[in-house]
Amino acid sequence: MRHLAIPFALALGACVGTPTPLAPGVRGSVGVPHQGVLTQGAPLPKKGEGYKRLRDDAVRFGNPRLVAAIQGAARSVARARPGGAPLVLGDLSAAQGGEASGHRSHRTGRDADLLFYLTTPEGRPIASPGFVRFGPDGLARLEGDAFARIDLEREWLLVKALVTSPEANVQWLFVARWLEAMIIEYARARGEDPETVWIAESVLLQPGDSAAHDDHLHLRIACTPDEAVAGCLGGGPYWPWLPGLPQLAPSPDGELARAIGEELLAGGGRVR
Repeated sequence: MRHLAIPFALALGACVGTPTPLAPGVRGSVGVPHQGVLTQGAPLPKKGEGYKRLRDDAVRFGNPRLVAAIQGAARSVARARPGGAPLVLGDLSAAQGGEASGHRSHRTGRDADLLFYLTTPEGRPIASPGFVRFGPDGLARLEGDAFARIDLEREWLLVKALVTSPEANVQWLFVARWLEAMIIEYARARGEDPETVWIAESVLLQPGDSAAHDDHLHLRIACTPDEAVAGCLGGGPYWPWLPGLPQLAPSPDGELARAIGEELLAGGGRVR
């Protein structure tokens, strides 16, 4: 049974996304991914081992765990398969969170856009030029008559590194359903650990109310117990393999519990 977090920030009602002197304990990733803010965010450097940012702009801040998870996963892929092009990162969040141009989520430092690893149709790793859309055949058209193939080997290594990271607390990896099928089929064909594949299959999802995510992987991390107490909320299910969150104290009529539970589980498909 999933645990539900009850941050004291709920007492702020409609202002749950805004830290105030009246609630000094509200900090970090505050609110839900599509309605919240960020404090104490960490910047993702322009480049590092195994990765680089697509744009050198201000939408590069995240929960420190998110930044560390990205850096660790990119480093893991680069060391496992050296010689390939780096992972290319799109947007994270603004320094203080809140609305980011072109996004409905990305407001609390828990979301990041990870572009796909690419190869030529013959299998040679190539650098990603940016957001390119992959069809059900796993191919994407580049400029002119050139085509690229999704690099399933490196993509699976990235997914595996993220879902097995004990600090990341991956909540979702939004991606088009046909690309999810390719990644999972590749993992099974390799004889990967069934539990790891099951967790990956659980968090990989095509969102229902936005673009299919056929041009990037959208990473969202879940709240930790400490973050939940400090104001971090919902954004999707809280998976049973993640650390347990604080429990709701019984209320006289149960209405408060139901209302808060609905709030915590809302917003799972609000991405982009």
